[in-house]
Amino acid sequence: MSEIFLYNHNIHKTPEYNIWLGFPGPESFALSTLGYLWMYKSIDELNDIYVERIYLDTDKTAISKNNVDLVAFSISFDMDIFNVLNMLKKYNINLLSKERDENDPLIFAGGPVVTANPEPYKDFFDFFIIGDGDNLIFDVIKICKDNKTKTKKEILQALAGLEGVYVPYYSDSPVKKISSPLPHCVYTPILSDKSFFPNTFIIEVERGCANRCAFCLASYLNLPIRFVPYEEIISTIELGLKYTNKIALLGAQITAHPRFKDICNYIYNKIQDGEDISLSISSMRVDAFSPEIVKMLVAAGQKNTTLAIEAGSERLRKVINKNLTEDQIYKAIDVAINNGLKGLKFYGMIGLPSETDKDIEEMINLAKNIKRKYKNFDISFGFSTFVPKPNTPFQWFGREDIKSLEKKINYLKKELHKLGIKAQFPSPKWDYYQAVFSRGDNKLTDYILELSNYQLTLGNLKNLAKGKLDLDYYATQNYDYEKALPWDFIDIKPGKEFLINESKKLLSI
Repeated sequence: MSEIFLYNHNIHKTPEYNIWLGFPGPESFALSTLGYLWMYKSIDELNDIYVERIYLDTDKTAISKNNVDLVAFSISFDMDIFNVLNMLKKYNINLLSKERDENDPLIFAGGPVVTANPEPYKDFFDFFIIGDGDNLIFDVIKICKDNKTKTKKEILQALAGLEGVYVPYYSDSPVKKISSPLPHCVYTPILSDKSFFPNTFIIEVERGCANRCAFCLASYLNLPIRFVPYEEIISTIELGLKYTNKIALLGAQITAHPRFKDICNYIYNKIQDGEDISLSISSMRVDAFSPEIVKMLVAAGQKNTTLAIEAGSERLRKVINKNLTEDQIYKAIDVAINNGLKGLKFYGMIGLPSETDKDIEEMINLAKNIKRKYKNFDISFGFSTFVPKPNTPFQWFGREDIKSLEKKINYLKKELHKLGIKAQFPSPKWDYYQAVFSRGDNKLTDYILELSNYQLTLGNLKNLAKGKLDLDYYATQNYDYEKALPWDFIDIKPGKEFLINESKKLLSI
């Protein structure tokens, strides 16, 4: 098998307009990325449009560059921009929008990174989709196609009038972030054995998270929380099972679905009736971990799952708005053991605002208590370091310095090793640069351009900024609440005043 299309893929089109849908990574990752594949399906179902997927490792394209009218990129990670620029170079397209002429295609981007803060990348793209592109993409394509014979400036001027579209050349007022309703499931429309998760059918059960952890971009960026109707989810599961036995349920707060237990019981009963189903779900909250969920996971062949606790102390968990007690963590482990799981992996974060050495010690004590209390249960930890993200209550707080983070990491590594607990740790140096781009502005343009000519290494990231940019300003500096931020022009709920009040309230704990 190469690719199975789960919709009417018309290969006999007579298109009026050609689009490249670019993925800034290898084909295997693209084929496991739900948003990218769904966008392809949505465009591919338009009879007068030809859309071609292109990846970082694409060797040959069906459409020549000279015949491409529009190029779209989905940007999910801060460092994706360098793969985007490498792809543009590969097809001899000028990197800066101002240097491209009427013979070049229009180039735009969407995705969480540019929705949160497009300013570091504004000179590379003609326009951006801010927020959910599920429905907006049709209006964008219609304007581009209907005005194909007009100049780029005329097309961009028309696009600037669309709610949810940011055109740097024309937009000088707030740009509203678009949130699409979810009346139907977004699901994997193309199954492939080339995918990073081969032949896996992913279903978006809900979008957004009402818990609003103070550091979490995914939570704030996707408000309000929206749930797909139960009947839609069940019919989509049945669609996927016609083609594969590998199902994955996706959502930032998946267990908050009002009928999630019913969904679990539906899948569990199908397995009990003899259907071979392999199922996984995205990371869950400890306080929503239930017997129904675990029974379903175990029946579907899972031996381990992941739970996010973020911080070791209850005080710090309250500061980040993750109101989770130690007793709730123990209850979750009891549920896991009593219903057949063999192990749990806990996610934690290092370097959160107001974190002290005592909080790190509390993480070790928690691990020690779990290890002592549950001797034959497999416990592991995975850590990340805090990266300030736009449009969150912690956007004003810089990162801890690298030496301090490395000291904490080494201490955790040593103490958890003593306990015989496996743990994975991040690179605080790489996370530092993620923070630079996360809180960056268009002063980074020349830096990004120069970096695109070199291999992306820590040495180059550091050396090419020397004497030109104060990277600490973006990564480690705390900002005043009154400070104008590069992304303030984006009209996104719940809004800056709410974030300021929430930030002050949490940091007072």
